[in-house]
Amino acid sequence: MNNATPNATDSGSFFRMSNIVKIFDTTLRDGEQAPGCSMNVEEKLKVALQLERLGVNIIEAGFPIASDGDFNSVKLIAKQIKDCEVAGLSRANLKDIDRAWEAIKCAANPRIHTFIATSDIHLKHKLKKTKDEVLEIIGQSVRHSAKYTSNVEFSCEDATRTDLDFLCKAINVAIESGATTINIPDTVGYTVPSEFREIIKNLKSNIELIDNVTISVHCHNDLGLAVANSLAAISEGARQVECTINGLGERAGNASLEEIVMSLKVRNDLNPYETEIDSKQIYPTSKLVSSVTGVFVQPNKAIVGANAFAHEAGIHQDGVLKQSLTYEIMDPSEVGIPSNHIVLGKHSGRHAFRDRLTEFGYELSEDNFEIAFIKFKELCDKKKYVFDEDIEALINEEFVRSGDFYKLESLECQSGTEKTPKAKIKILVDGEEKQAQASGDGPIDSVFKAISEAVQIFPVLDSYSVSSITGGMDAQGEVTVTIKDDDISARGKGSSTDVIIASARALINALNNLRWRKNHPKVNNPKGV
Repeated sequence: MNNATPNATDSGSFFRMSNIVKIFDTTLRDGEQAPGCSMNVEEKLKVALQLERLGVNIIEAGFPIASDGDFNSVKLIAKQIKDCEVAGLSRANLKDIDRAWEAIKCAANPRIHTFIATSDIHLKHKLKKTKDEVLEIIGQSVRHSAKYTSNVEFSCEDATRTDLDFLCKAINVAIESGATTINIPDTVGYTVPSEFREIIKNLKSNIELIDNVTISVHCHNDLGLAVANSLAAISEGARQVECTINGLGERAGNASLEEIVMSLKVRNDLNPYETEIDSKQIYPTSKLVSSVTGVFVQPNKAIVGANAFAHEAGIHQDGVLKQSLTYEIMDPSEVGIPSNHIVLGKHSGRHAFRDRLTEFGYELSEDNFEIAFIKFKELCDKKKYVFDEDIEALINEEFVRSGDFYKLESLECQSGTEKTPKAKIKILVDGEEKQAQASGDGPIDSVFKAISEAVQIFPVLDSYSVSSITGGMDAQGEVTVTIKDDDISARGKGSSTDVIIASARALINALNNLRWRKNHPKVNNPKGV
């Protein structure tokens, strides 16, 4: 048995008695299950290190049995992360559990998270097992997990649609078998706050050993109630919340970490509970996850959306200028959004630039810092004002994007009312320079055709969108594309003051992601909770 989990044995009593709510981040597991959000090993490690800076208590690093790629990423994260527990998910069978332990055993604080469905609909249609058979599986799987570590979490998948008496029996078996955390997932986002509150209350009343464990909740957002349900459960004694950055996850997503944390912080008068999150790292984390996954944060997203602290109405602007509390319930700096958006310019030096990168949560090597500083100076020469968003886009473009299979060297494009759009491109393909030229219906179409010709991949373009990163005539444009080839989809993002260059970068980023996904197929893709 591994005893390198100092908080595991006492976690139930400690967190039950305190007002501390543990934050269990599952962005790298459940968040990645959202369509188009697959991450490679390097990208997952970047996100994990940022989650560590954010101060989450547990990082669910992945599903080790799902594929060799998932196993390797979980193992790498387990080796690198020191200040958080690292959890590996497994179905309730011995093979899954063994694989999960193999991936996380090197962690400073490993956790096995095992699950099985308990609702009648899952037992009948998915598992095709009786309730007694499921109870036996729960006991066997938890006991097997406890042979490896005392830090064992058990989840009753689809708990909110499970018969309450059977739910109590399942949880009781799990606790008696050695589980130290019991998770109650609202797997399909079916429940409502009043109902969820009653479920937690009943569990606490009817399970004698429940006070010996930490009650966790894992809520999905199918009815838009994931955060509300999580807060309701906390009020009844749950002391761990499973959530994701930006609310990523299957279907409508998971409970949003930033919304839960700031709800507890802003409304501490009604919810006298605390987390150990460094809230100033929320926005940098949100931006990193958005960049890595290629999924936009909608402008009206609470806490981290572009409009979260924007005021257009004259009455609102007047009020905020006089006293920000008139229309802002929190200071944007509390979540890491700088109040001064024009922060740096062409006269800024290395020290100021480095400080800003540190504030954003980016840690670059000396060589990469020098490259970034040169790119920053180049941007200053193109733009009258350089915004924080510009700097983030620059760093993401150069250092966050996945894969270096294909790299843009140069691009020439001609277009006009009396000219046929043409593009000429140079791309490094696995380090070898390739050139191509093509004509198209417009400059972007010709660029995309030239890129495809250079790399000899001709994907279907599923979607194309462009948005302005900042305001003004000299704003950087950010392009997002989704492509498909051989029934595999990939998303890419690119940014530049020139939208044609941004489009080229987006397609090349998508092609890199596509190739990575083809090289790392999910040989087995179980899903859970």
